[in-house]
Amino acid sequence: MPRFFKKKHKTLGAPPGTLSFFGEQQVENVSIQLIDYDPTNLEEREISDLNEITKYRDKNTVTWLNINGLHDIELIKKVGEVFELSELLLEDILHPDQRPKLEEYDNCTFIVMKMLRYDEEEDKILAEQLSIIYAGKFLITFQESEGDIFEPIRQRLRNQRKRIRGSKPDFLAYSLVDMIVDNYILIIEDFGDDIEANETKILNNPDPDMVEVINYYKQEIQYLRRSIRPTKELIFQWTKLETDHIEQQTYQYLHDLHDHITAVNEALDTYREMLTDQLTIYHTTLSGKMNDIMRVLTIFSAVFIPLTFIAGIYGTNFEYFPELGFRYAYFIFWIVLLIVAGFMLNYFRRKGWL
Repeated sequence: MPRFFKKKHKTLGAPPGTLSFFGEQQVENVSIQLIDYDPTNLEEREISDLNEITKYRDKNTVTWLNINGLHDIELIKKVGEVFELSELLLEDILHPDQRPKLEEYDNCTFIVMKMLRYDEEEDKILAEQLSIIYAGKFLITFQESEGDIFEPIRQRLRNQRKRIRGSKPDFLAYSLVDMIVDNYILIIEDFGDDIEANETKILNNPDPDMVEVINYYKQEIQYLRRSIRPTKELIFQWTKLETDHIEQQTYQYLHDLHDHITAVNEALDTYREMLTDQLTIYHTTLSGKMNDIMRVLTIFSAVFIPLTFIAGIYGTNFEYFPELGFRYAYFIFWIVLLIVAGFMLNYFRRKGWL
């Protein structure tokens, strides 16, 4: 399955608002988890029928409905009917390759983001789409599969933390997005440690395998950028919303969240540039080592040129060769060779070529 752009030939020609699941089925059966709370009480359970939520409409509580699995189109339609959601909104939920975005409707706020995790078996970053809808006293989240990073938030609700238990769904939505951004930071920190460690390895020992390692990190960082960069625009737009769906005190948290996602994007840009520099350093270091090798070989060749010349003269075949009659001609020959070689090596050293 392509990571950067998924084919959508199944939906070509379909009218806007057509509900069809576009993606891979991640769970066998769709599950619905409900958490209903106020400052003093909390109810947490799994429901099997959306009609069960009608009794929570008249309660002065906040209700979080979490749906795991997107392949049950009839269930998604039922959710749309119960909460009077736009068909275009439901269509975006069923297409799990949406670009992170925020849309404001008359009766709700709709947020699409990417939850990221590192898969050790596949050795790459995987993204799961999370859709958040909040309005009034309800917040609904749609996930592709079971399991998420929101257990700390659920634990805060169970522990009766006053800030989250006493707030409306907009603060719960902020808490979920903040947890996603914090997870971005953790993933980037882990990748950043490895990327920075590679730079020392490249300088000390530019192994040919390092090119493959650098290209691997470049691909993963590029995937992270594609998943994370639009989130900055999303959060900025969120801070500028003028709507009854957000309490005034929540805006200060959204501005702080915008600072966090800005730092995340800056880190991604930094590591992307660092990888490009590492590739340049690798080729430069490799070229430098090759130049050192060629310099040594050239020096040896230069040293042996006069030696070969002398040996060539000594080995010529003439009938009358005066030096052949000397008793110590052979030793004299070697002394001359060593003197010439020593002189040249000393000359190269004084020139700084060695």
